[in-house]
Amino acid sequence: MDYYQLTPDVIDEALASVGIYVDRGLMALNSYENRVYRFQSEDEGTLVAKFYRPGRWTQVQIAQELAFVAALAGAGVRVAEPLQRDEQSLFEYHGLLFSVWRSVPARAFEPDNLEHLEALGEQLARLHSVGETLVLDQRPTMDPVTELTHSRGVLAQQAAIPASLRDGFFSALDQLIKGVGEHYRPGPLIAIHGDCHGGNLLWERGPWLLDFDDCRRGPAVQDLWMMLSGDRNEQLVQLDTLLAGYENVREFNSAELALIEPLRATRMINYMAWLAARWHDPAFPVAFPWFNTEDYWRQQTHALIEQNQSLSAPPLSLTSWS
Repeated sequence: MDYYQLTPDVIDEALASVGIYVDRGLMALNSYENRVYRFQSEDEGTLVAKFYRPGRWTQVQIAQELAFVAALAGAGVRVAEPLQRDEQSLFEYHGLLFSVWRSVPARAFEPDNLEHLEALGEQLARLHSVGETLVLDQRPTMDPVTELTHSRGVLAQQAAIPASLRDGFFSALDQLIKGVGEHYRPGPLIAIHGDCHGGNLLWERGPWLLDFDDCRRGPAVQDLWMMLSGDRNEQLVQLDTLLAGYENVREFNSAELALIEPLRATRMINYMAWLAARWHDPAFPVAFPWFNTEDYWRQQTHALIEQNQSLSAPPLSLTSWS
């Protein structure tokens, strides 16, 4: 089956192969890495089907992701759970791997709502308490320097950077990669969500965590820093609020705050490389028309220079909170 041309008939057939039947309302959701569809089933109510991009993860790696989610749910963490058939939650249809999830009847998470942030902090602490007990030996371990070296290669080979901007861009990029290597000094690594941002959260009498596609071993702060935005004072308020909830459950290692800017730099560069690597997918030029333009690469060069300066700034402090 062609992953890039998933038709309603193919989706219906795949779901029917595990005894799930689409009644109505099949709709593609906003997901670019995988193909995700919400629909009304005949017997199970509102469901979400997730078809995994071939080659991104192995079957064993996806199975470990789903086992992580099951362990979290068993410990009372508010996560969406996949349906099971014969004690299996990962299915295959003509070479396509997919899972089916109950739709969470919730509204958007509000990152600027302090009540939401404090409750999220508590749920992340519960997640990390489980994460301390799991190996996730089939998933990646967060290693920014290795990731950035790979991303640099992708950008050099696949990104359409104008010749007049390449030297300046790669000079700034190399300086930033060097800086990340000097400043990233993690402590103990645990199983984490890995991609905890507002798009992977919902709210219904508390936060729901969605989409563990990027779960891996890494520092706990990776699941916190993406909720911080605005100027330094705004980020301090957000951080204090997150940690007020977090430390109701689990102690946070404040030394990890020094990892935020290296992790932010890593995400910036990996995001550029991700777009470059996926540009052959027809969905990407439509969704990201600003990518690969001259203005984009000029702006990214400035952003890399500014982020390199941020690496040397004092990390966010817990003084006001503790």
